[in-house]
Amino acid sequence: MRIRATVAAVSGALALSALAVPAAQAAADSGTPYTLNASFSHLSIAKAVKVGSTNEVSVSYSYTLTHGTNVNIAAKDFITDAFLYHGSYTDSAPELYGDNPATCKAVTSTTATCTGSINIYPSDGDLKNTWAGGWSVAAEAVALNGQNESNPDLGKVGYKDQSGLATTLVQRNSALTADATPEPVKKGRTITVTGKLTRADWERHTYNTFGGQSVQLQFRKAGTSTYTTVKTVTSASTGVLKTTVTAGSDGYYRYSFGGVSTTPAVSSAGDYVDVQ
Repeated sequence: MRIRATVAAVSGALALSALAVPAAQAAADSGTPYTLNASFSHLSIAKAVKVGSTNEVSVSYSYTLTHGTNVNIAAKDFITDAFLYHGSYTDSAPELYGDNPATCKAVTSTTATCTGSINIYPSDGDLKNTWAGGWSVAAEAVALNGQNESNPDLGKVGYKDQSGLATTLVQRNSALTADATPEPVKKGRTITVTGKLTRADWERHTYNTFGGQSVQLQFRKAGTSTYTTVKTVTSASTGVLKTTVTAGSDGYYRYSFGGVSTTPAVSSAGDYVDVQ
């Protein structure tokens, strides 16, 4: 069973029960929450979330909550939120929650628009490197119905969750550098452009090299605003990039990485070369 990790008292109590069953099957004092008359739809979240090695990242979401007329979403002990899960929707799946429940605004007597955010803390061990890539989104709602949070009669508590509402990428943030030498250089001479591609290591809380990736060397002529690709280079196992070009005119050289599902696209700052 899933309940928001931040609602410690309710979470601890409901975790002792099995999955919610239909209300008709849940007798009072059964120790099992009944299925709340609620559903979730139209969930919206960013297509990708870039997470570095240490700093907190927050991603906003919104969804439509549809509920029965007997569900009081304005009650102080009604809680709903959305959260991320990795892999199959099971109790053992990795999950990411927000620090606070969603805020819901009634649209009709049985529908509401709910908004909130999911907070990710890589420095606290929220993520493993192997979890980078695709995540899914679920939502849940709890109606405590006046029960004591620390010792509720679970048969009087309503709960509903729903998986597969949306997907997003949780990515290991990337970094890229470029250095073109010599500066200045005579026209027709060789310019060497070096750089390094790295990405966040969520377990060691630093940035590690990212090898074996195709990276484009790009050039922007002085006085223009557009970069064009000169050639494609593969990063070494150490993440190092190195290639040469012939000096033709003044301008900026940079490396640009297109990204993969686990790691976002990134471009280095342009390094200016004065050609004489």
